[in-house]
Amino acid sequence: MLSHTHRPAPRPGAPRLALIHSLALDRSVWDGVALRLENDAEILTYDCRGHGQSPQSKGPYTTSLFARDLAELFDHIGWEKAAVAGCSMGGNVAQAFAAEYPQRVTALGLIDTTAWYGADAPAKFKERAETARAKGMRGMIDFQLTRWFSDDFRARHADVLQRTFDIFVANDLDCYAASCELLGAADTRAALGSFKMPVAVVVGEQDYATPVTMAKQLHEAIPQSTFTVIPGARHLTPIEFPDRIASELRGLLARR
Repeated sequence: MLSHTHRPAPRPGAPRLALIHSLALDRSVWDGVALRLENDAEILTYDCRGHGQSPQSKGPYTTSLFARDLAELFDHIGWEKAAVAGCSMGGNVAQAFAAEYPQRVTALGLIDTTAWYGADAPAKFKERAETARAKGMRGMIDFQLTRWFSDDFRARHADVLQRTFDIFVANDLDCYAASCELLGAADTRAALGSFKMPVAVVVGEQDYATPVTMAKQLHEAIPQSTFTVIPGARHLTPIEFPDRIASELRGLLARR
């Protein structure tokens, strides 16, 4: 079973919200957001397969496999359905879950993510995995930190950078490589038009990993979606801008 944190409902009938983290990190990505929403929703955060405290099972990994993992976790904690939101890789998993288990998704939050990373994605993500094997996770961290957080945030929050660094470098290389392959193959474009649930698409203005153009394509393809760009933000908005992401998700829950 995946390692998870299940925060209780603040009141009877409160909405349920599952939050899925990004590549090579863990459920702590959502700590600030979950804290701000604890009076609004019953919240599930968890470590995806091969990440954090969850089993480091052998690949290959796919978004469909990760979606099935979430369905099994829902069954384990007794959830029939919930709002689901994901950041980056988590957004790819959330899309796959909504495509394969639409009856279990009351609303969908797609944060700093895309439906498809492009025709060259398999080669690019394979190269990233090979770089990790050659240099180790520590050899990639400086590049990642500049993509994840704005210059101002990095200058002011050494503690957050250290915590994120520690999680990133602790990754198992085989699991990281399998997760990179998952992203290289991810493509939910064909499913987007069928999404009937309310959807919020959110992206950082300076997100270089999944830029505004990719987020806009998601929004344009999903009928019931809203589109928000966060000024000055880069790729990990749930960590850098938890107030803003909590507000966006609160609004999404009100639409479900």
